[in-house]
Amino acid sequence: MSIEEQLGDLNVLGGPLQVCGTRPMTGFYRDGSCCTGPDDIGSHTVCAVVTREFLEHQRQLGNDLITPRLELAFAGLMPGDRWCVVAVRWLQSLEAGCAAPVVLEATHARALDVIPLEALREHGVDVPDDPGALLD
Repeated sequence: MSIEEQLGDLNVLGGPLQVCGTRPMTGFYRDGSCCTGPDDIGSHTVCAVVTREFLEHQRQLGNDLITPRLELAFAGLMPGDRWCVVAVRWLQSLEAGCAAPVVLEATHARALDVIPLEALREHGVDVPDDPGALLD
């Protein structure tokens, strides 16, 4: 048993991994968290609060997160949605100047294999469970 299996999934801050989002249901395993495992070749470990600019950049990279894919039960994302994104894809957006904000407590520690903690911290945000409350 690995140390990760003994301790459970950890976030980039060293604490327990928090839920990223359930509306829409996110995560490689579609359990709402950015947990990862051997089947997750892309490392869907960064809990991002997607922005219009981030979504457009991802589409330009060939990662269309906007268009619904009903055959995959994917309704498409809208700005403000929380989504577990592939660490390398988030890093590409960072390098292009359009990184999405990151919920650090919900970002898996394995993201650090690809992204420096300082970069994640620079884009870290606290997001309430209901972001719609921010619009009131």
